Amino acid sequence: MYNEIRLEKGLYNLAGKSFLQALEEIDPTANYEGTPLGGLDAFERQLKRFDIKISGENCDRVEKFFVTTESAVLFPEFVRRAVTAGMEESVLGELVAVKTVSDCNQYRGYSVTETTPYTTSTAEGTALPETSIKESADSVNLLKFGRLITASYEAVRMQRLDVFAVTLRSIGKKLADAMVNSAVTVLKTGAESQTISGSALAFSDITSLFGSFNSYDMTALVASPKNIAAIISMEQFSDALTADEKGNIVLPFGTKLIKSSQIDDNTIIGIDSRYALEFVTSSELVMETDKLIDRQMDAFTVSCNLVFRKLMADAVKTLSLA
Repeated sequence: MYNEIRLEKGLYNLAGKSFLQALEEIDPTANYEGTPLGGLDAFERQLKRFDIKISGENCDRVEKFFVTTESAVLFPEFVRRAVTAGMEESVLGELVAVKTVSDCNQYRGYSVTETTPYTTSTAEGTALPETSIKESADSVNLLKFGRLITASYEAVRMQRLDVFAVTLRSIGKKLADAMVNSAVTVLKTGAESQTISGSALAFSDITSLFGSFNSYDMTALVASPKNIAAIISMEQFSDALTADEKGNIVLPFGTKLIKSSQIDDNTIIGIDSRYALEFVTSSELVMETDKLIDRQMDAFTVSCNLVFRKLMADAVKTLSLA
């Protein structure tokens, strides 16, 4: 049972497994189906075991994790979840078509070449048009995105866990925003571009960009806060905007508006988010767990290694306002 498990630091250092995966192997959630604990994962059951409340009116303080040496082992997972929750609040997930896990910090993808359009049929006895998929000539190095966090145990021990989690979420969100900046650079580089017809962004420029997509659809439009505000204030969109389940504004022709401060005011990017971008990473969020468990929090790091690659070149187009 969950209350008989021995928690130790080594659960964070098993090859190819996260702490949660290691915990789930020892205490499978499937064993609790149909019970009051069925809605909890293995980590959440350990919080219940040690009576650690991380939210709500009776939320505990950081020091509650360190009542015993075993409950202290849970603290890095709490930190990881809070930082990851902030990262998931970023728009990054709205841009990525596929996530690839690489076994090292170098990645060699492939390139797709199509010299003949799909619009014509092939006569009998004639060779079929070719789509060439070849390994990329060069590998790409994964980039490290991370943060050094300095916070002594004495400074945070009396803080409520929900308040501390907000700070960690903020760090995660800003970290993901830095990743978005890298993704935007990859999307813009080499993309087919058109320029607005007048001196200011107009409704016709947005529809022209939408109409320039052929094989793909413009499922998302990425723009700065200034340009998003200009778009939603256009008279033609009055009373015709809707919102998806995440609260993103959707244009009448189905394109989702993605507001990002990581794109400048002179560029708008239209993408088919199902085909445009590959997210390559060698690991999930990496932390110095021993320092957190031993209350040596004067300086610890959170980081991940990743790189972005454009997949289908014609699934991305840009609109220049300059």
